[in-house]
Amino acid sequence: MSDVTIKITDREGEVHEVQAPTDMAMNLMEVCKAYELPVEGTCGGMAMCASCQCYITSDTPLPEMGYDEDMMLAEAFHVEDNSRLGCQIPITPELDGLEVTLAPE
Repeated sequence: MSDVTIKITDREGEVHEVQAPTDMAMNLMEVCKAYELPVEGTCGGMAMCASCQCYITSDTPLPEMGYDEDMMLAEAFHVEDNSRLGCQIPITPELDGLEVTLAPE
């Protein structure tokens, strides 16, 4: 079993260093929920609500943004150049060291 370490800064500025399994087909939103971080994920990971929006603050390589994610972020609030939807970021070994900040609600 292989875990990666991800640093997640919550909306109060507190940093949570979490271990995320790479062998369970989880995504970043699900990891946040597993650690009880305040991520809604109302649409269940379908890139339809932007409640799992986060800002990528490390230069960790990520998968390309898909059309659905791009369109959802075009309509979301508090969007920055480094915004991504957590539900669209699968946990892979390449994500070790990823740092993200949760977007405001």
